[in-house]
Amino acid sequence: MSLIEKIDRNRMPQHVAIIMDGNGRWAKSRGKDRSFGHMEGVVSVRKVVEAATELGLKYLTLYTFSTENWSRPDEEVQALMGLLVTAIHRETPDLMKNNVRLLAIGDLSRLPADARTTLMQCIEETSSNDGTTIVLALSYSSRWELVEAVKALSAEVLEKKIIPNNITEAMVSEHLTTRGIPDPDLLIRTGGEKRISNFLMWQLSYAELYFTDVYWPDFREEELYEAVLDYQCRERRFGKTSEQL
Repeated sequence: MSLIEKIDRNRMPQHVAIIMDGNGRWAKSRGKDRSFGHMEGVVSVRKVVEAATELGLKYLTLYTFSTENWSRPDEEVQALMGLLVTAIHRETPDLMKNNVRLLAIGDLSRLPADARTTLMQCIEETSSNDGTTIVLALSYSSRWELVEAVKALSAEVLEKKIIPNNITEAMVSEHLTTRGIPDPDLLIRTGGEKRISNFLMWQLSYAELYFTDVYWPDFREEELYEAVLDYQCRERRFGKTSEQL
């Protein structure tokens, strides 16, 4: 029996974020090149997106390519960008069929022209869909995002649109790339590492963290269901006591 049968649909996380880690190590353990792991990782993305829509998740954010990833060997970066273009072209019809909307966050200006054009075309094509929203974090880092927010707020102070003492948490959130998107309830990281690696640091303040040793290419539907079940076993107090809930 699939674990999906055990999930309480009335206690679902609204937003799940995933750090997809372990593609290279998965490939290396099989005597393959890292690119083989990335290609198989795309299959996991497809399977997890399908599972997310089956569950009725509102938002699924995937840490696809970090700002730090630009420092990887040029050959690997070019292969990843090419894989991104191919995957988006291939998956767009299924996104439309499944009523999935695509968004992207990060410094998208750094993407190669063909990758950025393909991405924007898919975002536009799926913009009217109102099912699950998939958010790709591309050329993204939380520190970059926070610096950009500080710059924007500082400019508004200089323009006398706001005064520093009136800046609130809500105003900071409105200046992040995730504005309009609810904060994640659950963060999943695959591949055995136990850190958030400069990912959504502001937004993950109250998220439940779930770490698994499973490499991303082996993370499929049942692994997602298992993480959601683990989330449903936790008590989310947000600073309160159990008795106050």
